[in-house]
Amino acid sequence: MTLAAVHHWIVVLDIEAFSTRPDPVQRSLRDAMYQVLREAFAQAGLPADAVATEDRGDGVLILVQPQVPPVLLAGALIRALDDGLAEKARMFSPAHALRLRVALHQGLVSRDADGWSGDAVNWTFRLVDAAPLRAVLARARRANLAFIVSDEVYRGVVRHEYRTVDPAAYLPADFEVKHGLPARGWITVPGYPAPPGLDAGPESSQADEPAGEPQPAAPAARVVFEIHGDVRGDAVAGDKNVHQAPNSPGRR
Repeated sequence: MTLAAVHHWIVVLDIEAFSTRPDPVQRSLRDAMYQVLREAFAQAGLPADAVATEDRGDGVLILVQPQVPPVLLAGALIRALDDGLAEKARMFSPAHALRLRVALHQGLVSRDADGWSGDAVNWTFRLVDAAPLRAVLARARRANLAFIVSDEVYRGVVRHEYRTVDPAAYLPADFEVKHGLPARGWITVPGYPAPPGLDAGPESSQADEPAGEPQPAAPAARVVFEIHGDVRGDAVAGDKNVHQAPNSPGRR
């Protein structure tokens, strides 16, 4: 029997580059992901009876009942996930790296004997799979996760500057979903002032770019003195002209 559609907050987690790992590593990553997720729920103070999860192989679908404040999800939960992933990163090798893409949306969902469904669920999976989010996480090599919220969640929650959510750290990302439908999400990366690659500013777009070769300093301009007259100690009787040599690097 399918229950009536009810509003929920919807969170989706997805492990970066999961399908490229050998089976034993995939199993280990899944175990670590669920450990981090359970600890993050507890650390963020999410009521256990208000949260339902559904396994998706390389990730998790999370349905949160509407009475839970969305600021808790965009603030405390994301920080707790980032903390848990950072702890794993200190123990795991690069071949076993656990990094997540995380999406937050909201809408009506229905539950039947086999799980959850609804357009809002579909849309959250489109967000977590968005090309800009993948590119940002790939570029943010120091990051443990990249987080995207739907335009509705940004306008209704993030932009209002609640204490635990910084709207200045989010930037918009436009992309297309199936059938060429336009979509917009807002991305942030914990530990970065802005998502690398989305901002044209040097601080964010080149945040993890390797440093280039140091450039040699330009040689000092060669100065030529022309003296017309007699030199008596430090005094000059006559005219004294100072100019740069014609081929000096400082001459324009």
